[in-house]
Amino acid sequence: MDFKKYTHIPAPPEEVYLALTKDISIKLWTGAEVEFEEVPGTEFSLWDGDITGKNIEFTYGKQIVQQWYFGEENEPSIVTIKLHEDKKGTSLEFRQTNIPDEDYQDFTEGIQEYYLGGLIDFFEE
Repeated sequence: MDFKKYTHIPAPPEEVYLALTKDISIKLWTGAEVEFEEVPGTEFSLWDGDITGKNIEFTYGKQIVQQWYFGEENEPSIVTIKLHEDKKGTSLEFRQTNIPDEDYQDFTEGIQEYYLGGLIDFFEE
């Protein structure tokens, strides 16, 4: 199944991009261990290993494309995060493909509450 969510972040796109691509920043807003390098082809781990995957593409201040792992037997799950400048900061589009049916509800609730919610809270504080 696919998932798409739009949300507003009260910060410029460049700052949101840095919060999503710099390991020290990711650690600040997630409050968990992280292994991340802003290099295509590198593997990453977020939330103490709860989210793992591979970085595919980076466009500074605009877009991040990653593959998130759901076990080896599943189709690749591609996450595309697009950042658009708006009057109050950033309009963020989070899109993910091929989320396994059995994981869909728990996973998408977690993305909205912890991933996107954590990012919004980070910039609102």
